[in-house]
Amino acid sequence: MSKEIKSKNPFNQETIATYQSYPEERVKNIIEEGNLAFKAWREESLDTRIELIQNLQTLLETDKEDLAKLAVQEMGKPYTQAISEVEKCAWLCEHYADHAAEYLDSDMIETDGQESWVTYEPLGLILAVMPWNFPYWQVMRFAVPTLLVGNTAILKHASNVPGCSKAIESLFKRAGFPKGVFSQVRIGGSRVKEVIDHPHVKAASLTGSEKAGKSLAAAAGEQLKKCVLELGGSNAFIVLKDAHLDSIMDTAVFARTQNNGQSCIAAKRFIVEAPIYDEFKNRLVEKFKELKMGDPMNEDTDIGPMARVDLAEELEEQMKKSIDAGAELICGGNRKDAMFEPTILAGVKPGMAAFDEETFGPLATLTKAESADDAIELANNTRFGLGASICTQNIDLAKILAQQIDDGAVFINELVKSDPRLPFGGTKISGYGRELGPLGIKEFVNAKTYYVK
Repeated sequence: MSKEIKSKNPFNQETIATYQSYPEERVKNIIEEGNLAFKAWREESLDTRIELIQNLQTLLETDKEDLAKLAVQEMGKPYTQAISEVEKCAWLCEHYADHAAEYLDSDMIETDGQESWVTYEPLGLILAVMPWNFPYWQVMRFAVPTLLVGNTAILKHASNVPGCSKAIESLFKRAGFPKGVFSQVRIGGSRVKEVIDHPHVKAASLTGSEKAGKSLAAAAGEQLKKCVLELGGSNAFIVLKDAHLDSIMDTAVFARTQNNGQSCIAAKRFIVEAPIYDEFKNRLVEKFKELKMGDPMNEDTDIGPMARVDLAEELEEQMKKSIDAGAELICGGNRKDAMFEPTILAGVKPGMAAFDEETFGPLATLTKAESADDAIELANNTRFGLGASICTQNIDLAKILAQQIDDGAVFINELVKSDPRLPFGGTKISGYGRELGPLGIKEFVNAKTYYVK
């Protein structure tokens, strides 16, 4: 008997729809279809693949309101941010349609042979295990470059966004992609291994928690299959003493509270140089108190519910542990069901839960740094390594300091964000491999060497 998967609105706790998980035989059939489709899809011209991606772009632009509403209902992000997410997916399609030929062009290499070159050829059927926090963007940034290479794809989406998963599968079908080129499998996380173990599945990509990443990597390792992992983050937002606060405060607030604070690349640790620590703290409190909580479908809502009640409870527990360890609650701190008030903890130090762990929700922490060097040391004092921000008017200094940060990306006077043009990924327990840009499209390829004597 198949297991029920419920779509539940986190704002009012009402059940939207109930779905049945796929039985083992159906999953096997989908994998067989994906493998069979690969044999024909890999032979399609790049021009044909690009044309279908452009069709997908058009559908995303046309259907963005309906898609955004569905995301709001299933995981609670503010409607205006959901619209932006779908628009970003359309931009992704446009970027890769424009640059795929350039990114995938063969590399001619001079050797002692008559000719030598490297081509980038598809691997086969690729599994994507994707999270709920950006239910469209996370999938599209995997799928679009992967399909353009000539691979086929199978999606195991998060169990709390089954409607979004179904809608994504429908988009690819309506865009004209052949049967089996992109499919979803509606299964729980405990069944991912059965997909990885199938010989037709050649590699996997996962965006999610450290625990999920380790589980997938272990399963892939048993089968000697490549995987790309984009896991959690505890990004530092460094504010140096010469930072222009008038120009960065809105950026700082959005960096922490975007998507109701549920982002791997959110600014989770504000590390502020001592001379401006108090002023930054006061301004951040003022900005946080201005944020409007409420129904995420209202266009003036800044903070909606967290995606699930248990996630809000977990964040509350991290907050309480940090207060018990000496942190000071200076703003917010209240929770009702999945609604978590925008919250700031000051005096946060290494060893506290809010500093050492990933806090996935609208909880900001403030840590005082005695110098720029101290700020870098604090920023690196984490198991995570996804991204960091440095705010200063001294760009030359920022460039030097950025080289000392261990993360996969450093943004100067800007929040950390993903961009179709730039490689995206982490270090340490934030994962490995890259998505997006020219590197991302080459993650699931056979870089094949040719030599002619």
